[in-house]
Amino acid sequence: MSSHTRVPRAEITGLYGAVLKTFSRKMFGDVAGPLEVMWHHRPVLRFSLGLGQKSSRWKACDKNLKSYAQMAVAAQIGCTFCLDLGYFQAHDDGLDVAKARQVPRWRESDAFTPLERDVLEYAEAMTQTPPTVTDALSARLLGRLGAAGMVELTAWIALANQFARTNFALGIEAQGFAASCGLPPLPPRALPDSAVPAA
Repeated sequence: MSSHTRVPRAEITGLYGAVLKTFSRKMFGDVAGPLEVMWHHRPVLRFSLGLGQKSSRWKACDKNLKSYAQMAVAAQIGCTFCLDLGYFQAHDDGLDVAKARQVPRWRESDAFTPLERDVLEYAEAMTQTPPTVTDALSARLLGRLGAAGMVELTAWIALANQFARTNFALGIEAQGFAASCGLPPLPPRALPDSAVPAA
């Protein structure tokens, strides 16, 4: 992981900090970089962790679909930390990592089913500014996922956008989680020149 973040890392201290570091090391083998940056504002950190914990209990939409959607968001935004963590979690959860690794280049891959391709397209359409979700795409997903699954997928993608955009803006980069289980992430697709802000 890059040592440079746009907000400097803070030393995580105290009893809550010790619990947080222990939990992170148990889950990922290291203290996750966002924790050190977000430690500057503990209410925001607790809010973000709470969102992650509560959303992990949602069961109306298939975990593989949500994993692909999360990584599609990360790839489009360019959040290397989120891609790294996404591959690690897919591996840890026993999901289809061969497909997961192809998410950044899903349009060129023949590995995905029509439903998975619709999910990936939906994730990207929600991530565009402004969003480019169409009625036809939404109708196809609603027909396959049902109302509860569609609502869950949409909320999941919105949360993935929140986390990816936060990490990207704060300069938090890949930490090597995926490489530790033999899954170094493929790089995200290069953004078109028009989408890259001027220096």
